[in-house]
Amino acid sequence: MWDYSEKVKEHFYNPKNAGAVEGANGVGDVGSISCGDALRLTLKVEPETEVILDAGFQTFGCGSAIASSSALTEMVKGLTLDEALKISNQDIADFLDGLPPEKMHCSVMGREALQAAVANYRGEEWSDDHEEGALVCKCFAIDAVMIEDTIRANNLHSVEEVTNYTKAGGGCASCHEGIENILSKVLAEKGESFNAGGAAVAAPVAASAAPEAPKLGTLARIRKIEAVLDAIRPALQADNGDVELVDVDGKNIYVHLTGACTGCQMAAMTLGGIQQRLIEELGEFVKVIPAAKESLVSMGA
Repeated sequence: MWDYSEKVKEHFYNPKNAGAVEGANGVGDVGSISCGDALRLTLKVEPETEVILDAGFQTFGCGSAIASSSALTEMVKGLTLDEALKISNQDIADFLDGLPPEKMHCSVMGREALQAAVANYRGEEWSDDHEEGALVCKCFAIDAVMIEDTIRANNLHSVEEVTNYTKAGGGCASCHEGIENILSKVLAEKGESFNAGGAAVAAPVAASAAPEAPKLGTLARIRKIEAVLDAIRPALQADNGDVELVDVDGKNIYVHLTGACTGCQMAAMTLGGIQQRLIEELGEFVKVIPAAKESLVSMGA
């Protein structure tokens, strides 16, 4: 389990400014549920001064994504748009007294959402879509421009660091060579050289050498997922909501929110919390995806 600061826990368990801001005139959407993280940042900006009067967020993702989004909304309130745009992803992490290296991509997502919301307010086009032929990581739809910008902004030197900050390379690993090429290019601009045999590959080698925990069988895995949902269910039922398991397809876990949870502004956060709990209990990365109740998983006796 990752070592979270008390401030990260505070903003996860008691997030500030959750939900959309009423009368928002700047909206920024980044990420996608299919990739595991998505964030909508809404801003209410005073037109004459461009001061951010209020900010809110709706996040689908892990605890660090929720905490980073919560922190960002607190940081930008009262700033002008130009002042807010100076906030870096490292500033967001520092505000939270640090994030685990594997979760730095959550602060990057917050930074991008802020850029998108400001562009939306100003009537400008902002897009994180990849250019033709520039897609590097197909698993998480990360393009070369984002990787280059993140390497420069955070002084990254290894594939492992790029994965921590962008998620690129965290799936099938087939894009590692492409990431190495980008690292070589960016580091060469600074008069440095990329050592593919050093930190860039040290972490994957160490990880592969470490003994793996026994993998759960299909039935045992489903029962453990159900046990996690059962533990969460009383809190949802206290607010007249509930959650049901619909299907399990590899790393994808489909659930159906019912009752008061249906259409609730906090639904994305609820799903993110469920996902985080399942990741910790199963000891593997999984994605919790909202789905219509088509057919419940047969648990079989």
